[in-house]
Amino acid sequence: MVSLALPCQFTSERINWFAFCFSLGMRRFFLLVIGLFLSFNSQSQELPFVKEPVFQAGEVLKYKLKYGFITAAEGTLKVQNSELKFDGKPTFKLVVDGATSGTFDIFYKIRDHYDSFIDKDNLKPYFYQENIREGGYRRQDKARFQQENRKVIATQATLTTPSTQTFDLVSAYYFARSLDISRMKIGDYVKLNYFLGDEISQLEIQFVGREVVKTKLGKIKCLKFSPSIKPGRVFRKDSKLYLWITDDGNRVPVKAQVEIIVGAVTMEIKSADGLKYPLAIVQ
Repeated sequence: MVSLALPCQFTSERINWFAFCFSLGMRRFFLLVIGLFLSFNSQSQELPFVKEPVFQAGEVLKYKLKYGFITAAEGTLKVQNSELKFDGKPTFKLVVDGATSGTFDIFYKIRDHYDSFIDKDNLKPYFYQENIREGGYRRQDKARFQQENRKVIATQATLTTPSTQTFDLVSAYYFARSLDISRMKIGDYVKLNYFLGDEISQLEIQFVGREVVKTKLGKIKCLKFSPSIKPGRVFRKDSKLYLWITDDGNRVPVKAQVEIIVGAVTMEIKSADGLKYPLAIVQ
């Protein structure tokens, strides 16, 4: 028999409620954090990016998702060399795993897995798949990207895309890390198009400024952004989402924070291995 000792503000009912919200919104929150910076020049047909990827095979990023002071979930992002070729071109395999942990895992177990195969040169996705296991809910989805034809052929629908650069939310993050953002100014608003489930959606993001953020890896110079979010069953009408990424060659997210209906959720980096460049750590 499992014995649980919970503070009064973390009753089993509240944990069950949060787990429900996690299944509705935190998975999307985590993925939005991955894909927030897709477009820093929304007027361009082709988004500008640096000459080579800022990441490399062997990179592993680990995060924890906290509800208040309790760790509710953990996530891992990996870059791997892939043996698969699409249209005769070599690819990276991007792997994301997300899972509840601790007390939350006892009340509502979540095991989500995502794969995205991207071109090693232009970083556009060819193929995406996900395996969702949340409590008793199960779903598998796949999508094939036809960039030149502006189509996404997914399990649930065939969609027409607005440009020849459309991404799933996993590949969006890795592409965005290699974008040329040298002209970005405080207060600028930018937009991104992303594929999720059975639709193409758009997200608006504002560049807030630069801050030094204290992390487990040390104090790091960061760029701060505030994406728009839709109020509903998880987010309040006045909820704000903030994201901090390293102000160096890696462009790695180190922290994100969002207010939800009850309390706030924070994502923090746990470890970063196999990075291509040194982190912007303040000595």
